[in-house]
Formats: sequence, structure tokens, C-alpha cells
Amino acid sequence: MRYAYGVTTALLLAGSALTLTTGFPAGAQVAQNDSAQMQSVVPRGGAPASFADLTQQLQPAVVNISTRQRVKVQNNNPFAGTPFSDLFGGGQGGGGQPQTREAQSLGSGFLVSADGYVVTNNHVITAEGQGEIESITVTMTDGTDYPAKLVGRDAASDLAVLKISGPKPFPFVKFGDSRHARVGDWIIAIGNPFGLGGTVTSGIISAVYRNTGSGSAYDRYLQTDASINRGNSGGPMFDMAGNVIGINNAIFSPTGGSVGIGFAIPAEIAAPIVEKLRTGQAIERGYLGVRIQQLSDDLAASLGLAKNRGEFIQSVEPGQGAAKAGMQPGDVVVRVDSKDVTPDQTLSFIVANTAPGKRIPIDLIRNGQRLTVQAVVGKRPSEEELAQQTFDPDAQQGDDNGFGGGQAKPAKPAGPVVQQALGIAAIPLTPQIARQLGASEDTKGVVITAVDDSADAAAKGLQRGDIVLSANYKPVATAADLEAIVRQAKTENREAVLLRIQRRGQPALYLPIRIR
Repeated sequence: MRYAYGVTTALLLAGSALTLTTGFPAGAQVAQNDSAQMQSVVPRGGAPASFADLTQQLQPAVVNISTRQRVKVQNNNPFAGTPFSDLFGGGQGGGGQPQTREAQSLGSGFLVSADGYVVTNNHVITAEGQGEIESITVTMTDGTDYPAKLVGRDAASDLAVLKISGPKPFPFVKFGDSRHARVGDWIIAIGNPFGLGGTVTSGIISAVYRNTGSGSAYDRYLQTDASINRGNSGGPMFDMAGNVIGINNAIFSPTGGSVGIGFAIPAEIAAPIVEKLRTGQAIERGYLGVRIQQLSDDLAASLGLAKNRGEFIQSVEPGQGAAKAGMQPGDVVVRVDSKDVTPDQTLSFIVANTAPGKRIPIDLIRNGQRLTVQAVVGKRPSEEELAQQTFDPDAQQGDDNGFGGGQAKPAKPAGPVVQQALGIAAIPLTPQIARQLGASEDTKGVVITAVDDSADAAAKGLQRGDIVLSANYKPVATAADLEAIVRQAKTENREAVLLRIQRRGQPALYLPIRIR
């Protein structure tokens, strides 16, 4: 089970028909959630007086999934560096040779065909760290175990397809259409929480297309208050017609247990990906090559824009579609390919579901002016390749940058308006200070020398040694420049100022700082 704690932090094949009846030779087999059978189980008016008949009909198609993994661990030899190290398997080198340990994982899944194709989450069958999966076992409701083969997996959507074989057809269920799901609809979840196989919980849909702020292109979930816990991952969420409308995937939990906020991958996302994994088709997604940030209250205030409309570009990857189209850090993307960018329809979601090679219009706001650029969508790299890219580092914090000794005291530090409004003290950037901070000597800006702990600047992570390159998109070459921009922002009754910050070893970053 994946957990989302601070849910702040970053792909979908839309528009597909969602009746995954599969093309397998299943003879006269009928899905456990066949609509004709469901009519006798669930009244048309809504939830039944009991979920027992519905559960009895669906549960045979839900399975438990367990894996055995061999994980590499470092052997910390207590006798390393002594004449006795070799006697205890330490070998040469102080830390000892890597060894392996056995690990296990438990999760849930469900059959989608009579000939044994099983859907689950990728993280259920992915080895931890540098481990390798040794075996995958699927356990049916009646306790029968089957060895499973991994057919395909997709880390980006966190989906995987397994295959089991048996002497007779398996019970299976079908995907429904999650696009018709409404807040308040009844649902049931069947899975394997904490290894307790065959557990059924009920609840309602709490939200549709919930964006958790992770920045992922698949950050688009059905939220439920049904009890979802560790081990429910990969299990189905059923509507009252017995259709799989979601795949239980993650929870929001400050405690590690269910607090009534669970997330499921919508069927409209899962079904097309599952079909491609099952048939061995390549999964291609669109890519622009930008680092984005949601338009928070402070960021919107610093730009003088309405919140919850558009996304902010923090950086642009050279050579990719966005850069070739002329997109720049500081742009606000409000519309892509005639689709509005909103919290429910993010830039990542729209682009990921655009075919690579397609030319699309992108509407931007740049320094208060609207403009449209044309971009050719590229092919999204793998998750492993994205993790290795240096243009989009996860860490925004760095070591405290001191100035060292010997520099002359600047004659014109930032005045009282900056110190009182933003809670920072700053001095002009000289070539000598630039060298000490790891910046080029021709860098223009001012250097932060102190940050008030009670100010928003401190809460946003500003620190001594950060270089302010611009404020509200205007270059800051002197302390007087910053002073004038802050005065203007106060005159315009803006609640924040947008600073572009350069820190040693990191790309420049935009940060909205609230005015006190």
C-alpha cells in the first residue's frame, strides 16, 4: 500500500471505452459481474439492504497476491579492519561483502478473464531496493494457490498484469465506466488488508478525479471513505452494479492506518493500460520537458492571477518540445490543445494523453501578457530515465552558503521596505561574492544575508547566500531595484512578491514570498 502523507509534491489514456470483456476464448463463461446477474442482486434504486449477495457474487474473482524477493543488503562486519575480518565473511574491504535476505510482500488483485489474467498494482509485485522477484503466488478465495507469471507492468500508472493457469476456467469480473461515478455513490472494496484475505469493506465515493498534488500525470483518483489499508493495494472497487470502477492504490494517513481517505485508480485510466499490458503493446505518453508547479494562493497573489487556473513553469529542459516552442521559466500555462488547465485536469494529464509527434497550441501568460505557442509533443522517457535527469532535482534545499571573510561591506544594502515587507536582508552581488557562491562572475542580482525566522521567506526555505535574480519578472541588479519592486507591489495591494532564486548547485527557482 502506498501512503501519501504531505500530499503536496508529479498519465492517462483518456477517452477509451471501458468494457474490458477481453478477447480470450472463455467458452460459455459469464463474468461474475454480468449485468443480467446483477439485476437480481442489487435493486435499481441504489444500495441493497445488505451487501451479502453482491459480495458472494463478486468475491470469487478477487485474489490475494504474495511475492518472495531476494534483496541485497550490506554485511556490516563488526571485525572489519582487523585480522579476524575474513573469518566472518568480511572479505577484503572494511564494510564486508553484500549479502541477500529474503523478503515478502502481500497485496490484492482480481481476475479479468476466464483464462487467468490478473490485474494488480505494480508496487505489489515490484522488488524493494536492489531486490529480485523470485516467485509470485496468486491465492483464490477457496485457498487454492497458483504460480503467476508477470505479463507486463507500468510504473507510471502503477499497474501490472499477471497470468495464472488452471484446469478449468476462472471466475472473472469486468471493468465498468468510472466516468459515470458520482460523489455519494455506494461502493464496496474487496481485498487482503494486513494479510486478512477476503476482507470486504463498504463506503461511498467521496470525490472524483481527486488531485493529491504529487505532480504525477496519473494524479487523478477516485476517493472513498471505505476502509482501505496495507494489503488492499491492487484490489477492486465495485459499484452497485458489480462493475470494477477503481483499483485501490493508496491512502492518506498520518498514522499508517485507514483514516477514511483512500484512493483508487479510475477504471477509465486502468482499463486501456491493462489491455495494452496484456497484449504486449508499448505504452507511449506525451512529454514536453517542463518542471511545473501548481498555482498556489501565494504564487497566484504574486502574479496577480486567479488561483486554481493554470500551472507555473519552474524550468524548461533544453532540446525538448517546450524549449523548442519558446516556453520559458516563469510562464503560466492556462490552456493546452483547447483544454483548460485546472486542478482536475492538469498539464501533466493533458500532455501525457497526447500522442507523441502531435503539434498542439499552448496558451500562456508571460509577465501579465497572454500569448500562444505551438509545441510538438515528444515521447515521455521511462520513470527511471526521468529520475536520472538533472534539470529537475527533487531537493530544493541546500547547504547554508557562507560568504567567508575578506569582502568589503557593501555600501547600499536593501532598505527597510524589503526587510520589513519580506523579512530578508540583502546586499548587491559582486564578482567576488559570486565566485564564493559558485555563480558566474557576470551573474546579476542581490545576495540574501539574513532571513527573519518569523517571515514567510523563512517558511519557504530562503537562506543566507541565496541570490535573488529577479522579482515579479523584473531583473534585480541592485538593492534599490528590489526595494522599488517591493514598493510597487505594496502600492498595487499584492499579497506576495515572486522572487527568482539561485542557489549553489541548483537551477534557478521561482518562489512566491508573502508581504508582511
